[in-house]
Amino acid sequence: MASPPLSIEGFALSLNFLPLSAPLLLLLAAIPGFSRNGHRPLLAPVFAEGAAFCALLIAIASLTLLILNGPGDSGLIGWGGAGLSARLDAVSVAMLVLVAFIGWIVVRYARTYLDGEARQGLFIGWLCAALAAVLFLVQAGNLTQLVASWIATSAALHRLLLFYPTRVAAQRAARKKRLFSIVGAAALVSAAALVWISFGTTDIAAINALARSSDASGPVITAAALFAIAAVLKSAQFPTHGWLTEVMEAPTPVSALLHAGVINGGGFLLIRFADVMLSAPGVLAVLAMLGGFTALFGALVMLTQPAVKTSLAWSTVAQMGFMILQCGLALFPLALLHIVAHSLYKAHAFLASGGAVEQVAAIRRPGPVAVPNGAAVGRAFLIALAIYAAIGAAFGFTFGFEHKSPQAVALGAILIFGVAYLLAQGLADAAPQPLTRKTAIYASAAAVGYFALQTAAEWLTAGVLPAAPAPGRLEWTLMALAVLSFGVVAVAQALFPLWASHPAAAGLRVHLSNGLYVNATIDRMLGGWSVRKAS
Repeated sequence: MASPPLSIEGFALSLNFLPLSAPLLLLLAAIPGFSRNGHRPLLAPVFAEGAAFCALLIAIASLTLLILNGPGDSGLIGWGGAGLSARLDAVSVAMLVLVAFIGWIVVRYARTYLDGEARQGLFIGWLCAALAAVLFLVQAGNLTQLVASWIATSAALHRLLLFYPTRVAAQRAARKKRLFSIVGAAALVSAAALVWISFGTTDIAAINALARSSDASGPVITAAALFAIAAVLKSAQFPTHGWLTEVMEAPTPVSALLHAGVINGGGFLLIRFADVMLSAPGVLAVLAMLGGFTALFGALVMLTQPAVKTSLAWSTVAQMGFMILQCGLALFPLALLHIVAHSLYKAHAFLASGGAVEQVAAIRRPGPVAVPNGAAVGRAFLIALAIYAAIGAAFGFTFGFEHKSPQAVALGAILIFGVAYLLAQGLADAAPQPLTRKTAIYASAAAVGYFALQTAAEWLTAGVLPAAPAPGRLEWTLMALAVLSFGVVAVAQALFPLWASHPAAAGLRVHLSNGLYVNATIDRMLGGWSVRKAS
């Protein structure tokens, strides 16, 4: 007897399994690397690059499916809520395309970068395994797959960080990262168990729908707090950021993959369970405070770092803090946009870091550096705020916050402080007129770009991610504190050249360059992390 023909709905459902083939191809490509370790392993780099490129094509095809068919799930390959399933929506597809694209670039770069290196095959194997784990993570449709992928990502990254196992600094950073990963994984497993018990399902889309339509209970609030702990540890928030700034002993492709991909796992977790997180306003408030402080702390330390890669690492600390701040303010669409933009920028920055020193050294300075005085800084901030108000009004918000959430308006004000710093350089007395014109154009372009991308992110994720709720007294206090803090730091940064020669400024620079010794204190609290020498 002939089987009935497959319906259109069934065919569309079967197509939703397509994203799962991307990480499976990478796992197959990892096998030649593991089996042919050594100098120039035969065909292993070729297989890895081919699999990474096919994964990118699959991610683009998944985006096409989303456009044509809308959000959907593949169904579960497994039993009892445990197994493999793919969730297709704006969040998962954006992350899928992003990770696949960066992964292909990193694998292609590593093929040349590590050519002839000892243990090259093993590196290729673990690199493909790490990419596969991240791809399984970002498309996970159920809790079991998400937790397993989270743990697998940390395990593969640990192997990559120890590619040069004899380097003491690499051992210290990897051990510290492993401890924080274990604690974060334990928090995630506990949160997943509480969510499963509370809602009776492991399907992530169903969990968010139930959290949106029901009142928060004690277990759900506890789960939100555990999700926050896992995210904070994954994204290297203060004071657990030290390992991220110590992994420079790993090859450059590992740094690019870590800083442009794996480190975003914390933000992705909060975005993926956005409705669950909204049930715990107190947890979001803590995230906003911790993320804002980490962003300011990382940005200040970054300015004092002489090494290119170390400066980029501290930049990642600051950017992850800003991403956590966005999640804490319930601006989940903007946090997703931030992940995409930061990942693309940071991957390029690390892969191009080798030529950065030569490029800077080749720059010929025509004259003295233009240093803005207090009046120029004041004018710059007033002009930046005027640009912000004008362009913001064109994109639909009013001073009564009728169309835009107050959280988004506050975040835009923080961004405009960076624009003001740009303008201050152009308004300095010694600045040439072309520089003044260019900075005005760049400032306007930055403001326009921010509001355009913000509007696009909110539109694309409508129905998938919740809108920011109306702020209460606590949220208003946090927003005011964040805007004030970032404003003060921006003014101090713009005026820093005027008092940089003061002895107190020199001392502060030394302390900041050492991260205010927070990492050293953590090391001592955790037992020194001494690495025993082989006898």
